[in-house]
Amino acid sequence: MKTNIGITEENREKVAEHLAKVLADEYVLYTKTLRAHWNLEGIDFHTKHVFFEDHYNAIKEFIDGVAERIRKIGHYAPGTLKQFLELTHLSEEIEGDNSSLNYMKVLLADHDTIIVEIRKIIPTIEEDLKDVGTADFLTGLLQEHEEMAWMLRASVS
Repeated sequence: MKTNIGITEENREKVAEHLAKVLADEYVLYTKTLRAHWNLEGIDFHTKHVFFEDHYNAIKEFIDGVAERIRKIGHYAPGTLKQFLELTHLSEEIEGDNSSLNYMKVLLADHDTIIVEIRKIIPTIEEDLKDVGTADFLTGLLQEHEEMAWMLRASVS
């Protein structure tokens, strides 16, 4: 059945394209956070192991929310690793050792990138594409990433 939610098909398609990039960023960040959780070494192993687990569980929820938002506006979410790597603003690579400090710096940079990218698209989605629901959703997601970045930043300072 046709999606008729008060936003033109053209605008919904553009919003879905923006959301697909957000979804790709979330998926790459999720994978990198899992890697940190799995491969962490050091004196602070247990506390940071749990810390990264909390983060990847939260990011998993973000992924589901973004994919569902794409479906709510009448489009299909990308779902292959190839698509995610083509769409993401992030690198899947992690340089450096398996210390918590290294992982936290890498993940902090990724959160900051996601924050900047989301902040850029919110006005376009709300004002130009007339989708206040997605703009509101992204504002909430932005705030979640700001909190996670704050936790990481406070840990590496």
